[in-house]
Amino acid sequence: MTPEFSRPERLDTIGEGERTVAIEAEAEERRRLAARFGIVAVDSLAATLTIRRDAGGILATGRVTGQVVQSCSITGDPLTVAIDEPLALRFVEPMAGEEEVELSADALDTVEIEGSAIDLGEAAAETMALALDPFPRGPDAAEALKRAGVVGEDEAGAVTGPFSALAELKKTLGG
Repeated sequence: MTPEFSRPERLDTIGEGERTVAIEAEAEERRRLAARFGIVAVDSLAATLTIRRDAGGILATGRVTGQVVQSCSITGDPLTVAIDEPLALRFVEPMAGEEEVELSADALDTVEIEGSAIDLGEAAAETMALALDPFPRGPDAAEALKRAGVVGEDEAGAVTGPFSALAELKKTLGG
């Protein structure tokens, strides 16, 4: 299946010298990305990446920027969110078998090369998706929770109920 925002770079065009590639999603691609990631809209999505080949594979570094609209996880209100994320990937040839590879802390995330190209658009889309807050809260979320009777963490200690006696016992016993 072709990704919604596909910008393939053929392997035979990538050399050891750095090359900058700028990509930007079109309206239909953004609409399909919003549907894929379950958000209201992707208003803009772009990336400026530097690519080059080295002994370990193909390096892609740069920034992914954009603007998306998510729904507040409490109220459902639309929230506009700015995206500005670094991207640092190493595209590698597929590994044979189920070998486990130890990576150092400063190692780049790796993506296996499929076919004769790397897809910079898909890399940008996935970077955008990883930057999204899975439970975004808008400015009215706290008030909506309060109206619904949900107690905040700061108020939880003042609540009385069936377990308040156990909490007091725990304090008494030094726990």
